[in-house]
Amino acid sequence: MPELPEVETLRQDLAKEVVGKIVKSVSVTNGRSVRRHPSAKHFRGLLEGRTIKSVGRLGKYLLLTLDSKDTLVIHLGMSGQLLRVKSAKEPKPKHTHVVIVFTQGGELRYVDPRTFGEMFVSSPLSDAPAANGASLPVGMATGDGAALRRQVPELAHLGFDPIEDMMSWDRFGVLLRRHRAGLKSLLMDQEFVSGIGNLYSDEILFSAGLRYDRTSDGLSATEVRRLYRAMVETLTEAIKHRGSTLVDEQYRDLFGEAGDYQGSHQVYDRENAPCRRCRNPIVRAKVGGRSTFYCEHCQV
Repeated sequence: MPELPEVETLRQDLAKEVVGKIVKSVSVTNGRSVRRHPSAKHFRGLLEGRTIKSVGRLGKYLLLTLDSKDTLVIHLGMSGQLLRVKSAKEPKPKHTHVVIVFTQGGELRYVDPRTFGEMFVSSPLSDAPAANGASLPVGMATGDGAALRRQVPELAHLGFDPIEDMMSWDRFGVLLRRHRAGLKSLLMDQEFVSGIGNLYSDEILFSAGLRYDRTSDGLSATEVRRLYRAMVETLTEAIKHRGSTLVDEQYRDLFGEAGDYQGSHQVYDRENAPCRRCRNPIVRAKVGGRSTFYCEHCQV
């Protein structure tokens, strides 16, 4: 599944490619991709004729703000891709379920073989100080993340975004101590922190030198600082490398190109390979039915 770095890469590309574009027409060939709407016609009606004003991101969700003040929300699910093409004559990949055509030319194509992803148009809550604000994590900055939650009330349940919602180490420690959960499970809990999945949770914990099964309320102050720093730095570095494209090659950027961060993975999918710090073999364990990769010597 594309995680925060991959979705942020798409956001940056979309901001350059589609802002200011007017939606000429929308075609939907699989209603499951727009399942929050009563019909594909209803979905199309909210988009056609509208101008895209800006592109944001919250966790794994892309947010395209329209001149109607509505927001087109895109989630790629397990296998989705978003592709920008200059001409309608370019062959459409199999499982292209939604196509947005622009009056200025070109298309935006939503491809999703497993149809776990979705697209929907959201309307902001009128005159609301915050969407479901009482449930937002303590210590969340009143920055872009908070503004996006007001804009898209359907996403108010999401935890803090490690890139959009910067906070102090002390506040991060407060959030950790409110739970008694294994660190990997908590990092992957989208209601605690949004955007991190199986891949980057392993990479973050290796960088922090912490085992996946350490409990969140048992970390020292130094370990809390290490974990927060590792989270922000790992995700930022992955964004610089335009995300990770794994062996299944399902993740591609807006132009169909692969990411580059997979060559920098320290532990993920490196079972029995030597640790790049201590040369001991990387170990694989099962956590919640998912493979977890770590170094028994470097992570304590």
